[in-house]
Amino acid sequence: MRSPRDFFKPLALGAPEPVREIPIKPSRMIHFFDPSNPKMLAKVPELALQADILLGNLEDAIPADRKVAAREGLVTIGREVDFRGTPLWTRVNSLDSPWCLDDISALVAGIGNQLEVMLIPKVEGAWDIHYVDRLLAQLEAKHKVRRPILIHAILETALGVANVEEICAASPRMQGVSFGPADLAASRRMKTTRVGGGHPAYLVRNDPDPEHPDAPRPTAQQDPWHYSIARMVDACAATGALPFYGPFGDISDSLGCEDQFRAAFLLGCVGAWSLHPSQVAIAKKVFSPPPAEVAFAKKVLEAMPDGRGVMMLDGKMQDDATWKQCKVMVNLARMLAEKDPELKAAYGF
Repeated sequence: MRSPRDFFKPLALGAPEPVREIPIKPSRMIHFFDPSNPKMLAKVPELALQADILLGNLEDAIPADRKVAAREGLVTIGREVDFRGTPLWTRVNSLDSPWCLDDISALVAGIGNQLEVMLIPKVEGAWDIHYVDRLLAQLEAKHKVRRPILIHAILETALGVANVEEICAASPRMQGVSFGPADLAASRRMKTTRVGGGHPAYLVRNDPDPEHPDAPRPTAQQDPWHYSIARMVDACAATGALPFYGPFGDISDSLGCEDQFRAAFLLGCVGAWSLHPSQVAIAKKVFSPPPAEVAFAKKVLEAMPDGRGVMMLDGKMQDDATWKQCKVMVNLARMLAEKDPELKAAYGF
């Protein structure tokens, strides 16, 4: 067993000191782009103004014959583009692929000081994080990277869900976890071809009406991802990592996307992936607290400055637990207001 005293020592001589707390920044959407597309270079500065996080994708959706071009394109973009303060992330290929080692090595060598977070697909246990943790430390030392590149695990297999607590606690680099419904569905042998969202066959049905047994019985569609997302959120909250909902695949269904994002937001996720510019606006709307709720939360904090005691406010009981909820809401609103002038005005900061 590794001594807790060694947990915050670099894993390679000359590597930067591990972080003790994960930086909290606006993270309403992780917007994916294809670095192998030459036209993307011209669009990245504009995207940087719209998205909270930009991610150069090297894995799924990049064909095998464009993997190297995507890797080289991301290095070029990282060196040449002014991101105007928007964090640059990447998703490398999976650890069992023929591209992963070269992905990690080339990115740390080429843009190690520009890259903030590295998404690792299909993480199944702490052992995957330990491998990447040590490898990053060695490469950071070799290329004189000034700060640690953080790790973000993607939860895409049944084994990963079973080990999510150990994954989140595996390294000080653990920035967060994203939920990957499509690969998880395949891993579980779920009978769906959808990428996120509900399913019309996953439902509950009202009991028969005793007086009209043949009458139609109302149904309600259920969320097949509720348990897994809630477990991911708990694992992240227990370790200081940040939980994200992943992709919603039906670009044409903006309302379904909004509902799925909002369910994840209410459960505790800080953001979601956006695969199309239209989903950036949806994520910005959903993961920004409503101004009316922020106003009420501010009212509670003003009425209970130290969070102690019990009081009634607008007919609702407030105590230390609701004070903490309001503190979370106002802190998030204040952080988003610093990035978004419209929200700053709406929130009254």
